[in-house]
Order: sequence, then structure tokens, then C-alpha cells
Amino acid sequence: MKLRIHVEAVAEMDAAAAWYDHEQQGLGDELLEEVSRALSVISASPTTWPIVRRAGGLRRFLLSRFPYTIIDVEVGSDIRVFAFAHHKRRPDYWRKRRFQ
Repeated sequence: MKLRIHVEAVAEMDAAAAWYDHEQQGLGDELLEEVSRALSVISASPTTWPIVRRAGGLRRFLLSRFPYTIIDVEVGSDIRVFAFAHHKRRPDYWRKRRFQ
């Protein structure tokens, strides 16, 4: 499956990694490594994860070490990642995002 990541989700990942690196050098890289592993798992088995929104088939994958969720949906042969959302900040802010 082809993985497509929304430009705003990429910005969210980068901002989170920068924040963690500011807190402790190297921690941002560890976050990005966990995200990379999570995206591989999602690509290998996209329908395994719980549905967040039935109408759109959006699913969520919770990272184990960091308080972030990856929101994605399978569309044909694509997996589209809509958000890299912190568990406790601005719930559902990503729901209006669309892929171009």
C-alpha cells in the first residue's frame, strides 16, 4: 500500500520532534523512529486499528511511548495519514482536513 501523509501531519511530527529534542537531545529522533515503525505496522495491516469515525472509516494508532495518535484511512490502494495528534491537546482539530 502507498502511504500518503497530509502536509499538516508532517508539520505536527516535525514540531513534536523539535520540542522533544529541546527537552532532551536525541529524544526527537526516538519519537520519529517510533512513528516510522508505527507507519510500517499501519501499512502492513491497515484495518487492524480501531475506527475513530464510522462515516469516513478513519482509524487511530496509539504510539506506545509518546502521547500521540496517528489518524489514518485506507482509500483504495492508499493509506492516508490525516494527523499526528497529541492525546490531550485540541481534540478532533484534524477532522476538517482533506487531501488534495
